[in-house]
Amino acid sequence: MMTERVAVIGAGPSGLAQLRAFQSAKSKGKEIPEIVCFEKQQNWGGLWNYSWRTGLDQFGEPVHWGMYRYLWSNGPKEGLEFADYSFEEHFGKPIASYPPRAVLFDYIEGRVQKAGVRDWIRFNSTVRRVGYDDAGGKFTVLVHDNEKDRDYSEQFDYVVVASGHFSTPNVPEFEGFNTFNGRILHAHDFRDALEFKDQDILIIGTSYSAEDIGSQCWKYGCRSVTVSHRTAPMGYKWPDNWKEVPLLQKVEKNTATFIDGSTAEVQAIILCTGYLHYFPFMDEELRLKTNNRLYPVNLYNGVVWTGNPKLFYLGMQDQWYTFNMFDAQAWYARDLMLGRLNVPDQDEMESDIEKWREEEDNIADDYGAIEYQGRYTRHLMDMTDYPPFNIEASNRAFFEWKKHKKQNIMTFRDNGYVSPLTGNRAPAHHTSWVDALDDS
Repeated sequence: MMTERVAVIGAGPSGLAQLRAFQSAKSKGKEIPEIVCFEKQQNWGGLWNYSWRTGLDQFGEPVHWGMYRYLWSNGPKEGLEFADYSFEEHFGKPIASYPPRAVLFDYIEGRVQKAGVRDWIRFNSTVRRVGYDDAGGKFTVLVHDNEKDRDYSEQFDYVVVASGHFSTPNVPEFEGFNTFNGRILHAHDFRDALEFKDQDILIIGTSYSAEDIGSQCWKYGCRSVTVSHRTAPMGYKWPDNWKEVPLLQKVEKNTATFIDGSTAEVQAIILCTGYLHYFPFMDEELRLKTNNRLYPVNLYNGVVWTGNPKLFYLGMQDQWYTFNMFDAQAWYARDLMLGRLNVPDQDEMESDIEKWREEEDNIADDYGAIEYQGRYTRHLMDMTDYPPFNIEASNRAFFEWKKHKKQNIMTFRDNGYVSPLTGNRAPAHHTSWVDALDDS
């Protein structure tokens, strides 16, 4: 009888993928370890949860989620569809390619409800520390029970870090912030575009958050949007009350001055400046430290911690693919833990990582990056029994999405794409994104 134990940190899309991977093996008659998933929130779904809270939660813990009202998917659902659970299976019919947040949450939840893995999760449980004892060959996980306000520790044979890398904001500072006569916030704390109705807003950064939060504020009636870039403008065909400018130099009261000498009067500044890979609960020798890229350092096959192959990190990549890539990683990690697969020695792992990273460094454009991550996802799928799906069809959906954004950034969500699972093209949403002010 198997007596090994696996700790999974986080019950968002990556953590739930790991639970589903083990449940899939169990449903096929395979003996599996005891699985314990620690989730600091009171529900599963990770970042796809929505709450008005910012800063700290009711237990004094940093708020993990950064979702906002009226958010719709900013990429086609055909690029993230679970290979073992299509959107059509869940909803009973084809749906539009860009679902609102609540629809995507319902889809994520539907698969794990069907799998019956909720009992494996301890909610309101914050992992404080993970250490490893070489002599005993076990991890010690120190956990804080938020509801009972008590700490306890347990030992595990394997640890899967699935807490994501979109919860610790990267917050730069510019001259004059302390005396700015308006609100300054990071995208992580943005909750409702209506807060900025009739205001002139300044967005710093050119991330997906920048384009989407700016678009949301424009849609819900802000007076103007100014986007400040460090390297290059996004270059879309923006509305007339939208402009892109070089990097912010300073602010004086409500006047923003940019490095080219131009200025703008603004009432709010939103920092869309990305996030940090930040895992302070991991002991130093176990802690991933990387910038946001397609192939992080020290992770063999993008998953296995080279310093200890009993430790796994899921979803740590810069992402085009998401849910299905997390699945491929989880199935691969599962099969390593079940002994179906093995990892090579340290030198071979490092050499393989370097090969992938060199290939990443030579990617010419976003289309090449999409193909690269598609190949990576297929590479993992080919080693396991994760249901194969049409990577090329997913790539095509991403390619069409990129082209539609270039054609019109405010209407790209009105398009539909072909599911790589069913082959059916998504219908148009019943209301154009621009006109859909209530997505409840």
